[in-house]
Amino acid sequence: MAVATRPEGLVPFDYVLPPGLIAQEPARERGDSRLMLVRRRSDTAAARAGGAAVDPADALVRDLPGLLRSGDLLVVNRSRVIAARLRCQRLPGGGSSEILLVAPCENRIGEERVLWRALGRPAKRLEPGRRLRAGDLELEIVARDGAWLEVAFPPGLDVIAALESRGEVPLPPYIRRATGTTDADRIRYQTVFAREPGSVAAPTAGLHLSEALLEVLRSSGVGVAEIVLHVGPATFLSGLPGRSPVLPEPERYLIPPATRAAISATRAAGGRVVAVGTTTTRALEAAAHAGWPSDWATTALVIAAGHEFQVVQGLLTNFHLPGTSLLALVAAFAGNETARRAYEIAVERRYRFYSYGDAMLIL
Repeated sequence: MAVATRPEGLVPFDYVLPPGLIAQEPARERGDSRLMLVRRRSDTAAARAGGAAVDPADALVRDLPGLLRSGDLLVVNRSRVIAARLRCQRLPGGGSSEILLVAPCENRIGEERVLWRALGRPAKRLEPGRRLRAGDLELEIVARDGAWLEVAFPPGLDVIAALESRGEVPLPPYIRRATGTTDADRIRYQTVFAREPGSVAAPTAGLHLSEALLEVLRSSGVGVAEIVLHVGPATFLSGLPGRSPVLPEPERYLIPPATRAAISATRAAGGRVVAVGTTTTRALEAAAHAGWPSDWATTALVIAAGHEFQVVQGLLTNFHLPGTSLLALVAAFAGNETARRAYEIAVERRYRFYSYGDAMLIL
């Protein structure tokens, strides 16, 4: 599958981010990150109001129960990040390489080995036929298509289980670790509700929510429901030389029947459906467009200017990289000028950006 590239007109705006604002560590406790409140309005109304739709008051994510209403429904993504990064030695007697496993492939007729789609570096040393070893685990590059690799594991291997003891949770390239992922990252780069393994990047808005905060929300009358969308490798592809992808690759998602019922009941009672993160938003809007599939489905939906939101009425989200589909989704939901002003204020007031950074609540 070809790497997605930036389509003309998708990028709503760019911004300049001082490198010091890229969060390298999470907040001390879940819920301690700063929270900007953004009110949805048309671009014309936002321009007339001079950006008044953005409230830069110093709220924290743990203040969320006071910003939502009894009867609202918070929807989270319970996908779990797999330990998809393998540090390998090239065989025989070669140097070191790094493999990022992305998703299993359908096995070809006659192929007994377990095949996975992957990215790797150094790319020029990962030609088809190259064998690699990660601890006691051996794999082989069997195909290559541009940046993409197809790697083979021994027949019958449970790859995800094998990765738990041999792999690392793959942090985005803008989080710098001299010695790789830490034990703290293994905990804090997962949401507290992560249960279904399959993502190669965290649904980062959910990282702010603790079990205690979720319990306070429930006790205040805010419902909590779950979906699954396995997050793809767009974060890692954006760092490839000569690439500036905006479109995410197709991603698998599941809307459980209980969540569909909770959404219907919330809307009927006048409550708001508040998505935790762009991944949850993509899954819910994709499901609505596809007629609410009852089982696993795959979506290539890209949400940008002109999208008519059918499900999501509120969004808790982090601050995203310029030139990405995530920023396009936020601008489509909040209004382009409102989103632009929110990002200007975030830079001025030194909010922390990206995966381990601060958040905004758009209502």
